[in-house]
Amino acid sequence: MIELLQKLIQIKSISPSDMGCFDLIEAKLKELNFQCERINYQNVENLYASIGNSGKLFCFLGHTDVVPSGPEEKWSHPPFSATIEDDILFGRGAADMKSSVAAFIEAAKDFLNSDKQLNFRLGILLTSNEEGTSKDGFIDKIIKKMIDDGENIDFCLVGEPTSSEKVADCARIGRRGSLGGILKIFGKQGHVAYPEKVINPILLSGDLISELKSKVWDNGNDAFEPTSFQISNIKSGTGAHNVVPGELELTFNFRFSTESTEESLKSDFESILRDLKLDYDLNWDLNGNPYYTKDNFFKEIVSTSSEEITGYKPELNAKGGTSDGRFVAAMNTEIVELGPVNKSIHQIDEHVNITDLWKLKDIYEKILINLNQSL
Repeated sequence: MIELLQKLIQIKSISPSDMGCFDLIEAKLKELNFQCERINYQNVENLYASIGNSGKLFCFLGHTDVVPSGPEEKWSHPPFSATIEDDILFGRGAADMKSSVAAFIEAAKDFLNSDKQLNFRLGILLTSNEEGTSKDGFIDKIIKKMIDDGENIDFCLVGEPTSSEKVADCARIGRRGSLGGILKIFGKQGHVAYPEKVINPILLSGDLISELKSKVWDNGNDAFEPTSFQISNIKSGTGAHNVVPGELELTFNFRFSTESTEESLKSDFESILRDLKLDYDLNWDLNGNPYYTKDNFFKEIVSTSSEEITGYKPELNAKGGTSDGRFVAAMNTEIVELGPVNKSIHQIDEHVNITDLWKLKDIYEKILINLNQSL
């Protein structure tokens, strides 16, 4: 497992490129008699592997792409060297999420080699564009095709790094939705010395930002925190100190609970714009709706399996950003996300604790065993 993980990290698979990770993974899975299919969309590669002929479908969901390393000279070890120091393996993708991919393959190998009768179908679905922004090649296209073909994932384990302080102390049973947008506020350009001849979009944005900051979009619920609104960028100005600009561009994002919808947020947001009588242009981008696993069967399998290995059950919550689980949710799948500690993800010196990784492998294997016994 560790050797495979090191080889995967040594591949510079910056999103949306796989760069050969799937070649290594497919070879391992074919040794276990998985049927493997490459499903590619334009510049994005995907791999779907499955074994078993009957029963419900359990699927492990993950990705091989990583974010850029940032300044390599700031790393303690080269980011794609997969250096091991004591019990820690350093490298981009070590925690997010090549470690989960390696752990699941090892867990599947041990489970399938145990001579147990397989009472379900076992799938592994991987993409090379989870971290990227391109719409081409996302898991949603594969899920849509599976739905069209009458194929349904019953249980899905997403290997995203959900653990907080120690492995399996947290697992996700839902995720907030993500709705972004770019707003342009139009004014009238002119000389700063003649305020009666200009309309300053920067000053107009002040009232808007104040309204948006104080707005309560919803109160959340037992599973979700209240919907949050953030502004990530504001652009304006001509570069001259004595010129009022003619427009301002504001980039924003909602992370929303199941108490709000895409339509309700758009309506409330645009109502504020109209009340302030702004001249504007607005483009929306829905990155994903919220999802929440209500059924207890698979959640209990994951919780019990984790406790059998670690001695404690994970906290089940719907925190964090988005994940590809949001696409699988279209199948009404029971989804749980469980992976390594997330403290170092996307950071300089991203790393994973090797002892934790073996523990995570054991949890994955125990999930397969307990699911097999329950079906």
